[in-house]
Amino acid sequence: MAKKIIVIGSGFGGLAASLRLKSKGYKVTLVEKHPDLGGRARVFKKNQFIYDGGPTVITAPYLFEELFSLFNKKISDYVKIVPLDLWYRFVFSDGEKFDYTGDDKSMEEQVKKFNSSDYDGYKNLVNFTEKIFDKGFTDLSDKPFNNLVFMMKQIPSLLKLKSYKSVYSLVSNYISDEKLRRVFSMHPLLVGGNPFSTTSIYTLILFLEKKWGIHYAMGGTGSVVRALEKLMIEENIKIIKNAEVTEIITENKKVKGVKINNSKIINSDYVICNSDPPNVYNNLIKSKDDYDFLFKQKMKRMNYSMGLFVYYFGSKKKYKDVAHHTIYFGKSYERHLDKIFEKKILSNDISYYLHRPSATDPNMAPKGQDAFYVLVPVPNNLSKINWIEEGDKFKDLVLDKMDKTVLPGIKENVVSDFYLTPDYFEIDLATLNGSGFSIQPKFSQSAYFRFHNQSEIYKNLYFVGAGTHPGAGMPGVLSSAKVLDRLF
Repeated sequence: MAKKIIVIGSGFGGLAASLRLKSKGYKVTLVEKHPDLGGRARVFKKNQFIYDGGPTVITAPYLFEELFSLFNKKISDYVKIVPLDLWYRFVFSDGEKFDYTGDDKSMEEQVKKFNSSDYDGYKNLVNFTEKIFDKGFTDLSDKPFNNLVFMMKQIPSLLKLKSYKSVYSLVSNYISDEKLRRVFSMHPLLVGGNPFSTTSIYTLILFLEKKWGIHYAMGGTGSVVRALEKLMIEENIKIIKNAEVTEIITENKKVKGVKINNSKIINSDYVICNSDPPNVYNNLIKSKDDYDFLFKQKMKRMNYSMGLFVYYFGSKKKYKDVAHHTIYFGKSYERHLDKIFEKKILSNDISYYLHRPSATDPNMAPKGQDAFYVLVPVPNNLSKINWIEEGDKFKDLVLDKMDKTVLPGIKENVVSDFYLTPDYFEIDLATLNGSGFSIQPKFSQSAYFRFHNQSEIYKNLYFVGAGTHPGAGMPGVLSSAKVLDRLF
């Protein structure tokens, strides 16, 4: 008789884990709090505009392809994923622009435009990030770090790769121009980290993008969620929606099952959480008697990622010259990030990421119009910011800033809009402290020091997603499901 597995949460980690374990012969039931699947990658529709809720940058598309090939199927029969020529357009507060692509000649021109003497440093940086990628991603992203001895064996090579340095510090070894340093050190912000404190292991993202490029799923990231849902239904994975897990039931240091909506109990042999580990340990497991002193200390010392303010808006004007992905840097960089991560206060000098899917896929907006979302890093809810009071004011600040920088005239052209704050992440997505990406990717919170894929406390409780190894971002959460392949 096949053993029963319950997967809590339908972000990409939960969807991938469900499919991988089904392919191994387990009886899998996925339970999702919302009426739709996707977690952070949910889709919002308003007034004929389609908005991807969260992740928009697809790197390493082979990780999605693998999930279909497990069942001898092709992803191309389910969803169309296309490469983008222009990966990101970086815009600085003085109006200067840097177009970031996979084309070597173009990158040479762009780097030399800012500082001709930095081009050799850029090439050397890419070569060094390839070594970090080979170790950090190829070798370790799908290996479980449940064992301290295994971690200790990695330390010599991690030290050789300068993992004790921050991303910004490593980039600064190769690049002297401050604007270029921002361009090549910003990647930790895509996974919830501060470039000034995130371990330089995360510069591997720079090479990961170079290796596979940056892609977009036609119909938005939500079309990938729909494709995976269709595959799950075809493979007889049971999906229960509108089912919030309100308790994980434990007995004798084992998980016995879950309680749904404070009433119905479903028993299982294993539980896999695609749910924020600190929230699970704090709120879903009611008795803390099984937690030992060291684990309690681990819980206490964790630093959480920043929060996110996400503003979704449709424009009746089409901004044909605006890229699919734009990253705007405010005047200050380190000081601004210090306010977000350390001081936990709002700043007027914001930086933001602007997503314009209708640049590639006009069907995301009504004819002749544009769909956008703008994502602004803000302090998480440890800041005690009252978003009910601050939300509209902050939205106006963001609109004003875009109007003066990347989207002139946008204030008069918005025809439909809404926003999400860290409160949404805390309440709807159940992330502790409303963090956008669970815990920060510091060295002291990476690999063995992160929440383990197989629980440190309950041997039949497992984790996938942003808060466990290897970390946040689509390649990270999809790889966390591959880790389970080695544990089951």
